[in-house]
Amino acid sequence: MRILLINPPNCGRSIPEERYGITSLKQIFRGEPLGLEELAGNLPEYEVHLLDLKANPDGLNNELERFQPEVVGITGVTCEANTMLALAATVRSTLTATVVVGGIHASLDPEFFNQPPVDFIVRGLGKRSFALLVEALGRKLEPPLLAGVCRTTPGRPLNLPPHRSRPEDMVSDRAPAFHLTARYRDSYVLERLGIRLGFVASAYGCPQACSFCAIRGQTGGSYLTRDAAEVIRDIRLLPEIPVIRLVDANTFGDVERARVLAETIIASGVNKHFLADVRSDTVVRHPDLLRLWRQAGLRAVIIGFEAIDDHSLKAMAKANSVRANTEAIAILHGLGIRIVGDFILSPEAEELDFAALTRYLGEHPIDLPMITVMTPLPGTPLHAQWRNRISNHNLDYYTLTNAVVPTRMPEHDFYRAYAELLEASHRHASV
Repeated sequence: MRILLINPPNCGRSIPEERYGITSLKQIFRGEPLGLEELAGNLPEYEVHLLDLKANPDGLNNELERFQPEVVGITGVTCEANTMLALAATVRSTLTATVVVGGIHASLDPEFFNQPPVDFIVRGLGKRSFALLVEALGRKLEPPLLAGVCRTTPGRPLNLPPHRSRPEDMVSDRAPAFHLTARYRDSYVLERLGIRLGFVASAYGCPQACSFCAIRGQTGGSYLTRDAAEVIRDIRLLPEIPVIRLVDANTFGDVERARVLAETIIASGVNKHFLADVRSDTVVRHPDLLRLWRQAGLRAVIIGFEAIDDHSLKAMAKANSVRANTEAIAILHGLGIRIVGDFILSPEAEELDFAALTRYLGEHPIDLPMITVMTPLPGTPLHAQWRNRISNHNLDYYTLTNAVVPTRMPEHDFYRAYAELLEASHRHASV
């Protein structure tokens, strides 16, 4: 059976660019499609092609004509959901193939894809369930009831039993099919530094429950960690790549397991630089763990600071404090680990709020601040809370740099202040 896996092109839209000519805020998603590489790694008995339209945006028609796939799998995040449907429609109009969608938006908001161009929706990790679906299709059998898989029923609500990923869904004994993206490898770089970058997963999901975050939808609330030896195996499959981005939402969610992973990396001698996510309170409680990871090659961390006051953190269900954020900054810089710091602007922000964040960033040495706009992604608790406030339902704008609920400030003034804040925060960035 011929299987084509598709990563959509860069397709998010920008309100500040379209309405006000402010181009500096447009968000562009890059990086290799690890989720598709994982799926392909569990399909060794089939002929699988992977088409990355972010690296080759004009490649779809030629690939469909040349390869003639029998099954087409399409993934994507929320701001790519409309494009995923458009890709499905193109496939449907071009050839006879079973169209399957998956990824984070399909997991969070599967009903969005309950439309004629789509045959099946896969929620969660999908590595095991997609392979079982493909097996049934290859044998010309009606696919059985598979956890996390549902057949679309356009015009009628989906039948969606609760789904929570389990350890066997990781199929960790089979490595990602990195060879399928070899032709795109030079496109996967750290843009600011021009360094080639590889993605490896050491865990899935997150043990936290922040109201705005979509990550829990990846596993239905589970936090699943991989064996350290399997993580090393995947890293070794990228021998020419100097920097490994551990794409886990929280690499250090299980502290003891994170310690074992660092020790295994050191003992393996893989000699890579690592970029990983960590919570600030984990840094404060376990500085020795970060010191060990520095020895293992950790050069930078991504921390969701989110806000500069405890009231806002509590409203996000962040379960953290500004004091922990500040202590973590000092500890990490003392260890020589650089910080990519995420902050979230509320659409309710006023001039004083922009000034306060500018002042905070000036007083705290964060190497690369990343500032987004609070966005109620469908399927998150925040979306349920803000449902009646949402004024823009076009998912193309859900890039985390657009306000999809009304701003308190005049809209142009909000985006002007946002652009100025970004410019000031990045002026001295060093990551």
